[in-house]
Amino acid sequence: MTATRIPTFGHAEPFQPKLNGLFFITCLLFAFGLLMMTSASIEIASSQYHDPFYFLKRQGMFCLIGFAVIILTLHIPLIFWKNASRFLLISSFVLLFLVLVPGVGKVVNGSARWIDLGIFNLQPSELAKIFIVIYLASYLDRHLMEVRERWSGFLKPLLVVGIAAFLLQLEPDHGALVILTLTAFCMIFLAGAKLYRFFLMLLIFVGVVTYLAMTKPYVIVRFSSYLNPWAAENVFNGSYQLTQALIAFGRGEWFGVGLGNSIQKLYFLPEAHNDFVLAIIGEELGLAGVSLVILLFSLLVKIAFSIGRQAEKKGTVFEAFVAYGIGLLFAGQAMVNIGVNTGLLPTKGLTLPFLSYGGASLVVSSFMAALLLRVQYETECFQIEERAPQ
Repeated sequence: MTATRIPTFGHAEPFQPKLNGLFFITCLLFAFGLLMMTSASIEIASSQYHDPFYFLKRQGMFCLIGFAVIILTLHIPLIFWKNASRFLLISSFVLLFLVLVPGVGKVVNGSARWIDLGIFNLQPSELAKIFIVIYLASYLDRHLMEVRERWSGFLKPLLVVGIAAFLLQLEPDHGALVILTLTAFCMIFLAGAKLYRFFLMLLIFVGVVTYLAMTKPYVIVRFSSYLNPWAAENVFNGSYQLTQALIAFGRGEWFGVGLGNSIQKLYFLPEAHNDFVLAIIGEELGLAGVSLVILLFSLLVKIAFSIGRQAEKKGTVFEAFVAYGIGLLFAGQAMVNIGVNTGLLPTKGLTLPFLSYGGASLVVSSFMAALLLRVQYETECFQIEERAPQ
């Protein structure tokens, strides 16, 4: 019987199969999200569509599409995305403009954030965030020293983000606007931009956002409801979702009332399977369930930054900033959604990656996870080539 030899790279260590932590966490989030989304939606699906598993079937289909996107993305070298970064940026602007066109954009609750594609609603802001991150990573790779030393290098990427922010404001989608802008600021900060420039532009950004928010009456109502959600004039109006979410967390206590036993999902809490799925997790699985979600996202972000740091050490700037940007997007969306659910932030329509119902969010989250895996793969291959003898 002939023994099978394990291929090696020169005198490098033989390849040893090992568990990929990033892929494992992604799969856990997929499975946990599918379970909790189903639990949160089963009653409303039964009432509205006469099928208790209506949302499960659709989200299951989106999961399959997400895994297909992961497999496809893993086979595409990162140089492709680097070369296509300008095209992706233009595509982002086109999509953000199209959603504003009457008859093309789908208006829900006064916001034009979706394009109806029949099978699912495409949310351009989800694609725009990752596409702009890819463009910024490409820009920082090409102009790193200019960003560090000159105002022009510092302002050019902010101009790009400013155009996207303006289009997002017209929808309006303040959640995506804040996440995208802060991610861009953090990426430029990590690139080594001078601190005084960074703080000056951050102050201008905060001032502009505050002014725009104060000119929108519904934003003022949301903010006042956030400050005092239990006031008689707010509890059944602007802060209704928040108070119902807080009731859900209170009922859950340490270990929850049990999977499927939530009361708040029975028409008390709107969007229980979407933006407020964390409140249902808190009610059914308690503090333990919420802590698990926070732990998984913390590990995901930590791994993303570790991958980015390894890529930066090898001098692959584009790959490093793609990893940093994706980690920041995941961190920002998770923090804002958790903050909204728990009353730490004003109410915003922002999904929790992998856990909330929605095809666009799930597929884009899958794409981002696959890009991280690809960065990790190419960085490890680079390390193996370095160790191999010339």
